[in-house]
Amino acid sequence: MNSIMRFALGSLLALTLLPFTAEARDSGFYLGGGIGQSQVEIIDDGSIPEIPDFTFDENDTAWKIFAGYNFSLPVLDLGVEGGYVNLGSPGASFTILGEEVALDVEPTGFNLWGTAGFGIGPVDLYGKLGMIFWDVELSATDGTDVATASEDGSDIGYGIGGRFNLGQLGFRLEYEIYDIEDSEDVSMWSVGVEWLFK
Repeated sequence: MNSIMRFALGSLLALTLLPFTAEARDSGFYLGGGIGQSQVEIIDDGSIPEIPDFTFDENDTAWKIFAGYNFSLPVLDLGVEGGYVNLGSPGASFTILGEEVALDVEPTGFNLWGTAGFGIGPVDLYGKLGMIFWDVELSATDGTDVATASEDGSDIGYGIGGRFNLGQLGFRLEYEIYDIEDSEDVSMWSVGVEWLFK
């Protein structure tokens, strides 16, 4: 388990041990941001003949900002949320025709989620389902020449999360998966904070 996840789980555990003076989440508009770690895995089984069984499986620091509206119902909380996510710039090196080549992948995107969850005291557990409108910038260099390319599209995203509420302030722990075309895994763990306007 990496240090970000240990910190996130430890923080969430510490918050749940605080006296239960916090209130359940209310309806309203909220803004927030988060930071964490992305995972980008791409497997190509033959379309790049110079690199048989090409595999790119790297991670990097990632961050996001978001805004949404929560509808507090008697049993469930429902909401809509949109935001921007930057999955960092994971990179790796490969040998192609005897040359060492460094490859960097820079995925970013705008997402739109529907959320549903329920509260247990000051703690909310929720799921997310929606779309990501993504853009990926690729760059490869052998130390002398640089080749670049870009690709964009839209695909399904989904995730799970937990939130601890202290009045209008909320602390989040989330895991999101983006089902981006031609990738095996594009995902992000994050911890974040949000402010609920009510």
